[in-house]
Amino acid sequence: MFCKKQIVRNFIRNIRHKLTFEEQKISAEKIIKFILFHPKIIKSKNIALYLSFDGEINTRPLINELLKNGKNIFLPVINQLIPHHLDFLYFDSKTKLIKNIFNIDEPKLNKCKILPIKYLDIIIVPLVAFDNKCNRLGMGGGFYDKILQNWSKKNFYPIGLAHNCQYVKKLFLTELDVQLPEIITPEKIWKKQ
Repeated sequence: MFCKKQIVRNFIRNIRHKLTFEEQKISAEKIIKFILFHPKIIKSKNIALYLSFDGEINTRPLINELLKNGKNIFLPVINQLIPHHLDFLYFDSKTKLIKNIFNIDEPKLNKCKILPIKYLDIIIVPLVAFDNKCNRLGMGGGFYDKILQNWSKKNFYPIGLAHNCQYVKKLFLTELDVQLPEIITPEKIWKKQ
């Protein structure tokens, strides 16, 4: 199973890396329109996002727009004491960023700025690939899978973000992989079937 997942990851990441700057820009602009008018986003106050990496949809313009709309933004920070655990820290234009162990930007750890997950309204989730049932394949670290387990019994609502090219016909999944209620691409909102 791991081998099949890794083949899909490598294939989709390779396609994603080939997107031009202009394609990335257009995708980010289209995603912003879907997100800003999304009923759950409009009602929410505390939104967890991520800083894009590795050819993902550029989330920085989205973060700026959400901040302009009065939303509180929280970004993931890898917890060094608990394996495969993310904390979410408050983010604004003054927040200092550092590179984590995966060379991804994250806020510098400040325990006073951590918001427990139970207070998040929305968690916008990165992914490598997805299918028409909104099954999500991540990078393989399990960080988001852990958070998303039994999400419907928690207070937050998860939404995946992806380029159109990240769609695959069928994903090979395990019981640890989590189906999202919806995934937003530049062309449409995919709903869980």
